[in-house]
Amino acid sequence: MANEESAEFATVGEKGQIVIPQKIRKDLKIKPRSKLLVSSKGGLIIMKVFELPDMEKDWEKMFRVMHTKNLKISEQEILDEIAAYRKERRART
Repeated sequence: MANEESAEFATVGEKGQIVIPQKIRKDLKIKPRSKLLVSSKGGLIIMKVFELPDMEKDWEKMFRVMHTKNLKISEQEILDEIAAYRKERRART
């Protein structure tokens, strides 16, 4: 159903908040705390459901591959690599 076009009215509240109509929320599986990418151009506002990757599944997959290849890495090595990446990224900005 997410490919169907749908248009409904929404009202902007005192704090600039809008309520996405129930039918659209249901069709797009938008739940509380869902993330939406909001952009505008020429008087047009576009909202797109933003889905974050499932990091837990990604980590499990990575560790399965590491186990299969008999690779070992400690938690401290992971934390050190993250810290080095963040430090490098800050230096670039």
